[in-house]
Amino acid sequence: MTRRVLGIDPGLTRCGVGIVDVSSTRVATLVHVDVIRTPPDLALEERLLLIASGISRALDEFAPNAVAIERVFAQHNLRTVMGTAQASGVALHLAAARGLTVGLHTPSEVKAAITGYGAADKRQVGTMVARVLRLAEVPKPADASDALALAICHAWRSGETRTGAEVRTLTPAQRAWRDAEKNQRRVGS
Repeated sequence: MTRRVLGIDPGLTRCGVGIVDVSSTRVATLVHVDVIRTPPDLALEERLLLIASGISRALDEFAPNAVAIERVFAQHNLRTVMGTAQASGVALHLAAARGLTVGLHTPSEVKAAITGYGAADKRQVGTMVARVLRLAEVPKPADASDALALAICHAWRSGETRTGAEVRTLTPAQRAWRDAEKNQRRVGS
C-alpha cells in the first residue's frame, strides 16, 4: 500500500509544499514540490490567503492521505515565529477541514529521520532528500527540500512496516529517528 503525504514547511514569505508517495517498503517517490511565495509588503490577511490557496490547490490536485507540518518552535525573532505560526494555522485548518491526519514534527525529528543526525544542517538534509527520492539535484530553495523531508519523516514515523507476516527493516536513518523520538518521549515524561 502506498501512502501519499503532503509536507509543509510553513513560512509567511516562503511556504514549502512537498508531496511524496511512500510504499510499504519505505521507498519514497517525488509527486510534487513547490514554494508558495508572498510579498512582504502585502497585507497579512492577503498573504495568508495566498498561502491557503496554494495549499488548497495541492490538496485538491494530489489528494494526500496525511499532512506533515513543521512544529513551530521559539526563535529569537518574534516576527518570524509569528509568521510561521500563522502559516501553520492555515495549513492545520485546511487539513482538518478535509478530515486528514496531521503530524507535527520538530526540525530535529525531521533531520534525524532523513540523515540519522538530529543536528544536521540544511545542506545535509537537502542531500539526503535528493538521495532518498533519487533526484539528480537537491530541490531548491531549502523550503522545498524541507517540505519533502517533512513528508518523508511523517511517512516513516511508525517504525517497522508490516506486509502480511513480513517485517520490513528500518534504514539507519529511520532507526536513529525512532530512537531520538523514544528519547524525547522519556525526557518529556
